[in-house]
Amino acid sequence: MLSRVLAIAMLLSLLGQGCTKGSSPEAIKLSEKKTITVWGVVDDYDAYSKIFNDFKKSYPYATIVFKKFRNEEYENKLVNAMAEDNGPDIYMIHNTWVGKYMSKILPEPPTVKIAEQVVTGSAQKQVTLQVAEKKLLSPSVMRNDFADAVAYDGIRTVDVSTDPKKVDMKERVIGIPMSLDTLALYYNKDLLNSAGIPTAPQGWDEFQKDVKKLTVIDDKGGVTQAGAGFGTGANVDRASDIMTLLMLQNRTVMAGSDGYPKFQDMPPDLAADQSEIPAVQALRFYTDFSDPAKDVYTWNLKMPNSLDAFSNGISAFYIGYSYNQALIRSRAPKMNMGISEVPQINPGQKTNVANYWMWTVSKRTKSPDLAWYLVNTMTGKDAVQSYLTVAKRPAARKALLDGQYDDPDVGIFASQVLTAKSWYKGVDPQGMEAALTDMIDSVVTGEVSADHLLDAVRLASEKVTVTMRAQP
Repeated sequence: MLSRVLAIAMLLSLLGQGCTKGSSPEAIKLSEKKTITVWGVVDDYDAYSKIFNDFKKSYPYATIVFKKFRNEEYENKLVNAMAEDNGPDIYMIHNTWVGKYMSKILPEPPTVKIAEQVVTGSAQKQVTLQVAEKKLLSPSVMRNDFADAVAYDGIRTVDVSTDPKKVDMKERVIGIPMSLDTLALYYNKDLLNSAGIPTAPQGWDEFQKDVKKLTVIDDKGGVTQAGAGFGTGANVDRASDIMTLLMLQNRTVMAGSDGYPKFQDMPPDLAADQSEIPAVQALRFYTDFSDPAKDVYTWNLKMPNSLDAFSNGISAFYIGYSYNQALIRSRAPKMNMGISEVPQINPGQKTNVANYWMWTVSKRTKSPDLAWYLVNTMTGKDAVQSYLTVAKRPAARKALLDGQYDDPDVGIFASQVLTAKSWYKGVDPQGMEAALTDMIDSVVTGEVSADHLLDAVRLASEKVTVTMRAQP
């Protein structure tokens, strides 16, 4: 036993020392000490510590410096650092930011070269370095292994030519996620029980009926208990995502073949069946909940933020993401809360909205191969499983979803990942969100009448088109 311990100690000593004897010049060059800076948002270092520590054990010449930012400060810090040429090697982008950051992203190459330590010999151990060519995640594998929304956002056709006089357009992966979130329906079980509602609604027609039962209006017309924080733009958390959800479920033409929004268009396969375009129907349905003349009236612009209202027991339903769960439980630890799948228009063709972050590599990194290899390691199946165990988030990889369906924290969200959709939002995703929010509130405030909802839809489509045509 003692001899075995001494052998292991000797091996570790060899690994910690130089191992250039017998190594090729290329391997020695690749093994020069490198620092990889990683900037993230949402999760703390603890979620990645095992992944980073394992990587550093295998590649001791790599130093990983991780920094986590608050959501509200992250993009400003990132943009400023990049402008000063002091940005990270690896950083997170939201799936809606792809167009905005394409000029700053280094597309992933098919393969990279990494220096690896090899131990040879039996009685006398010798450690040498060898060059290992590592195959990275390909577009075809991404399409096969990840939810469909990931391939839509994470693959782009780019010019890979090294000759400035030639153009060689190829598909490349430009970002890889570890998790993928969707909207779900949070509900206050005690309020539903008091109203005689045994289960959460599965369809929007049931949602309407339940909201009517749950809404309490006083003698002066004020809402003292809302069925849901639903129907306006400015004070509904992620109103633009909820509006997108309704539009997608109702088969709105989100974009034409040219990539620009066509909210105001009638899908060809629906033209003979209905007179009102899907986007107008979705907008009318949503804003009815803020119209005092409608029997589903439950919400108005004077109400608090929908998340605050739900946490304080003022509203019975709240539509939000998995990341909202921890905040709600911290604010209302005694709430008898339930979570169910978000209501659907057609349960046989479920549609959800994808919301997630991807890891990508900066075009200005000094260690492109090592950086992209680290991203591939971080987002590999085993590493992601380690991450998900700590972070408690729904997986983006299909193979990991089955093990999450029964999880009380993420099961509902995981069950919706495969039906989540995304759509290109140009170089100004915030402008897109503002356009949809303005569309909603133009109806709520009466700026646009109920008879002219198409005008509001058309204007929102035009605003988003302007943001898409803007230069990054």
